[in-house]
Amino acid sequence: MPTKPCKTNNSSAARRTLLKGGLALGLTAGITPFAIGKTKPTLRVMGTHVTLQEAIRQRAIEDLGINIAFEPGGSATVLQKASMNPQSFDLYEQWSNSINVLWRAKAIQPIQKKRLRYWEEINDLSKTGKLTENARMGAGDAPHKIINVQEDASLGEKHTDAISFLPYVHNVDSFGYDRSKLPTELQGQEESWGWLLDRHFSGKVGIVNDPTIGLFDLALAAQAKGFITFKDIGAITEYELDDLFNLLIELNQLSHFSGFWTSVPESVEFMKSGRVAVESMFSPAVSALNGQNIPVTFAAPKEGYRGWHGVMCLSSATQGRVKDVAYEYMNWWLSGWPGAFIARQGYYISNPQRSAEYLSQAEWDYWYKGKVASEPLKGTDGKVSVQKGAQRTGGSYEERFSNVAVWNTVMPSYEYSLQKWYEFITA
Repeated sequence: MPTKPCKTNNSSAARRTLLKGGLALGLTAGITPFAIGKTKPTLRVMGTHVTLQEAIRQRAIEDLGINIAFEPGGSATVLQKASMNPQSFDLYEQWSNSINVLWRAKAIQPIQKKRLRYWEEINDLSKTGKLTENARMGAGDAPHKIINVQEDASLGEKHTDAISFLPYVHNVDSFGYDRSKLPTELQGQEESWGWLLDRHFSGKVGIVNDPTIGLFDLALAAQAKGFITFKDIGAITEYELDDLFNLLIELNQLSHFSGFWTSVPESVEFMKSGRVAVESMFSPAVSALNGQNIPVTFAAPKEGYRGWHGVMCLSSATQGRVKDVAYEYMNWWLSGWPGAFIARQGYYISNPQRSAEYLSQAEWDYWYKGKVASEPLKGTDGKVSVQKGAQRTGGSYEERFSNVAVWNTVMPSYEYSLQKWYEFITA
């Protein structure tokens, strides 16, 4: 990992002025400045609460001088809407497992690399699949496998002039648990996905209600407990799915699972209310709970993480002036401030060096380098979410992404897995 560049004396206001000035001069690749007096265009962005946050919307409006409408929702809900109705959005923000669904539905159009101002700064994770030579690739849809638009209009690894999504936010996920409620039998043990199916947590387990994410949490858990061994956990067969869901349905009927959440705020409420003691979790939820002095740890499972890569996709229906605005917004996301903002909720950006200037040395060392926090650190809500002396589980950026067990994936058995998933959650 390159060292953090020296901080400059530029204020945030000065940086905003510089950014706006660059836009006014037409420096953002492929963007035509908007004439004074013209009605401001409105960019419609559909996605999840993970990135569609009001602070981000307001900052983008301020920096870009356009109207932006966010439509956040549960991941399964927005994916279904976007795939069926590309006229309902201009940009779509979710995870790489949604790409195959959107591409097959012809809901998104290719993005031209030449219009992406910071393309050359984007690191190798989405280009080759690895940040370091010896990194574990991870099963399933690693983002580099589905980013490039091939000559025959399929998606693949061969680099071309067009991509299916802008690589930006990404992270490794696992589960969170309340340290004050960790069963005596598990204290001192190495964290494991198997905890989600451990009888000592029975009745206090929450799972994300998404068949392309929650399924892998539970598959990793079942394999960790020795209940099932998958030939390829990134491409689970129908026969293996039958075995897995027979087990899960039985556990659900025995009330092992307390609930299935559909959004980050709902997962926070599950843990805050005491409904669960362990659950599938995304980093912003852990940050929010720690900011409320609830002692939740984001686990570093010994079996490896479930990796995900954020995707920003351009609707196949978006053209003309709004398409120009969409490229401007995509470029803004990689311009520095947004990457620093989402770092404070535990997420990474594809060109981290540009965001380093907007992070303090203590923030950079904790979030990217995996070092002990030298001072209390605030989350995106302004509350202290990291206490002095704390250290991020899993280590540095490179270390965490060297230990991906499986990526969020739409498997060949996707349609069958949907059927089994809904049988499970309604059992």
